[in-house]
Amino acid sequence: MSYVLSRRHRAPRASALLALGFTAATSLALAARPVDVYEVSVHGSVGDPAFQDAMREVLVRATGRRDAASDPTFAPLIARAAHYVSTSRSLGNDVIQVSFDGSAVEQQIVAAGRSVWDSQRPFTIVVLSPPPTGAAADDARESLEQLAEERGLPETLVPMSVADATGTALTSDALLAGAQQLGGDAMLLGRADPAGVTWQWTLITGFSTTSWNGTLADGINGAADALSRVEGNALPLAEENALVAVSGVSTLADYAWIERVLQELPGVHRSGLEEADGTTARFDVLIRGGAPAIERALDHSPHLERTEAAGAALTYQFHP
Repeated sequence: MSYVLSRRHRAPRASALLALGFTAATSLALAARPVDVYEVSVHGSVGDPAFQDAMREVLVRATGRRDAASDPTFAPLIARAAHYVSTSRSLGNDVIQVSFDGSAVEQQIVAAGRSVWDSQRPFTIVVLSPPPTGAAADDARESLEQLAEERGLPETLVPMSVADATGTALTSDALLAGAQQLGGDAMLLGRADPAGVTWQWTLITGFSTTSWNGTLADGINGAADALSRVEGNALPLAEENALVAVSGVSTLADYAWIERVLQELPGVHRSGLEEADGTTARFDVLIRGGAPAIERALDHSPHLERTEAAGAALTYQFHP
């Protein structure tokens, strides 16, 4: 069972570990990108029903749910869309840009019992294997970018090897490391079938790996679904501190890896190594939704196993 040392019994070398951990974590700066969730462009003229169409698009991006635009729960919010408009202007060609009061819309979403996907979202590196060429490559990139913008998922399509020099497929950890070297937080890998119609998709993050099959559109939709789902059903908007104790931490690389994973959790505002003793480290995490949000996000982590509670901290066993 993992344990947590109180501050007054902190081991002498903990301060050195804290400094090293801070340095390592800082060197692995997050690439998560802020998404302008509450500003969209739609066809129509200033006023209803264009405002309502804009609200439908915003609800999909804000909640991370594809069905949000048709969710009966949001019908009153959509009907009163004009009430939440901050600014609107014509862009010409029958297109208007609409900005909503994000804070007010979020409050209504939570009041309706739905969750809000944090606007700081994982920058996702998309890799297609084998990569399309010529016009097919341009079409794939355009399709992925358009859908990703609709879902509010920051992404980029890049060429990247998915096998080593011997032709052996890279592990999930190696693929994620490659994505991180390119500035990403997550990797979405699509492997094409021989006909190039259906893709086997794998989303790899620091806290889970998820797979499914489908079209190019299903790749982006599945990634957005998975990344927003860990927010839960109706997390509170308030940020709360949570203590996370992790045992089995033996190297500086372990500290840095765990720190990065915690900082990448949806809704995290701040995370830092607070104290350490032997192979146990304790992190202080400020996250929207508090401890339940952390538990939900790490539920399927291949490297962090939930263990028996120790005091007020969430406790995990680290498996490199």
